[in-house]
Parts: sequence; C-alpha cells; structure tokens
Amino acid sequence: MEFDYKSRRWKKKRIKILRRDGFLCQECKRYGKRVEAVTVHHIKHASEYPELAYKDDNLVSLCSACHNRMHPEKAAAGKKY
Repeated sequence: MEFDYKSRRWKKKRIKILRRDGFLCQECKRYGKRVEAVTVHHIKHASEYPELAYKDDNLVSLCSACHNRMHPEKAAAGKKY
C-alpha cells in the first residue's frame, strides 16, 4: 500500500518535523553546512514499515540533494537507456 503524502495528517507531521529540525537539512548540518530542508524523509521506508510512518524518531528533514542521495533506486528507475 502506498503512503498518502497528501493526507492532512502527513502535512501536519511534516511541518512539525521541519520545525523540530529548524528547517535545516540534518545531513548537511552534520558537515557544518546550513542548507534549507524541503523534505521530510522516512529513515525506515513507510512502505516497508507502516507502523513507523508517523514516529518522530523515524523522520528527518533533508534538502532535495540529500533526499535524492537517500533514494538511489528512484534515480535509477527514472533513467532511460
């Protein structure tokens, strides 16, 4: 079952996590960079662990570049040979 990223519940949770993380990418922050976070990432994927989909400790704020690095399978799926 696909996770509903358009649900009201997810939108509220997303904002809560972005606020918690100061609207900064937590991966970039580890390296001393201050980059705006635009995505909330499931550390353990919601499709595989639906019971963790709304758990704060399974969510992290990331910039687009870091989020893309966390999902190499999506980049590979988008390539056409």
